[in-house]
Amino acid sequence: MFLLVRNSGDVLWYGLVTVVSSFGSAIFNFFRLRKLVDLHPCRPWNFRQHLYPIFTFFFMSVATTVYTNLDTVMLGVMKNNEVVGYYNAAIKIKTILVTLVTSLGTVLLPRLSYYYEQGRETEFLSLVSKAFSFVLLFSVPCCIYFSVCAQPVVEFLSGPGYLPAVTPMIILMPTILFIGLSNITGIQVLVPTGREVLVLRSVILGAIVDFLLNLVLISQFGASGAAIGTLCAEFSVTALQFWYLRGMLKSIVTSIEFKELFISVAVCSFVLWLLTGVHLQSLFWQLAVTAVSFFGSCGLTLLACRESIVMNAVGKVLKLPAGNRGDPID
Repeated sequence: MFLLVRNSGDVLWYGLVTVVSSFGSAIFNFFRLRKLVDLHPCRPWNFRQHLYPIFTFFFMSVATTVYTNLDTVMLGVMKNNEVVGYYNAAIKIKTILVTLVTSLGTVLLPRLSYYYEQGRETEFLSLVSKAFSFVLLFSVPCCIYFSVCAQPVVEFLSGPGYLPAVTPMIILMPTILFIGLSNITGIQVLVPTGREVLVLRSVILGAIVDFLLNLVLISQFGASGAAIGTLCAEFSVTALQFWYLRGMLKSIVTSIEFKELFISVAVCSFVLWLLTGVHLQSLFWQLAVTAVSFFGSCGLTLLACRESIVMNAVGKVLKLPAGNRGDPID
């Protein structure tokens, strides 16, 4: 994208990069599939048994697409393209961070489905607990850093003309945590256990909340109003899924290392506070210094506290024996 898209005339390059990055891997996987699966007709066919789950996932995708794009559409209708541009600048930064957080779900889903089908509840709950820990360890520091450094981040990525996007970006940052958590409860727990209808209900609730709040807030607060609507929508989705899984979550929450997380967040927040008065001439170096100091102090603190996920990762890199890694991840 950085190499090929330079100005408004590069719209075809933008479209090509977007399509290839989204669907290019599927084309390669289709050819690789022939080495793993014998592709031949298997009769008798019974498509009816697949229709209900297919349409459930279809409507889930539709509802998710509606409420994740509804704010931009309503901004364009109720305000103007300039406000939409400011809002999109904030949304793009949030989307990058959300992609990093939710990428774990794609990796864990097959293993969680396998554990559930095999009746291995202990391994299932242990892996879900580690997924929660990963999301908290990644999303909470990101929310703090990108909220405090919202202005230089927006100015560096979008330019000084997009400074009105700073406030919407700060409002949107907690959605990284909410989306990360709902990705676990929805995609990694409810779907493998055959309760995808509950995920659909939560997504529909998010779409309704987003629409109603946008209707009220956009006219008065513009892009910030749309950001508030999105924040509340994501929170409602997460809250409803937590309610559905309230019995299971009791046993999961007790195994999450909140103490280590709190200490690391406190330390890296203090480091970031010390650096707020430092202003370098280059935005790049200012962000580089603050990011390395913030996330570096966070990682070192977790390492000093012997947080299990960090110890396991370091142990695998250094090839330490399993006993020195903390609690290994399956």
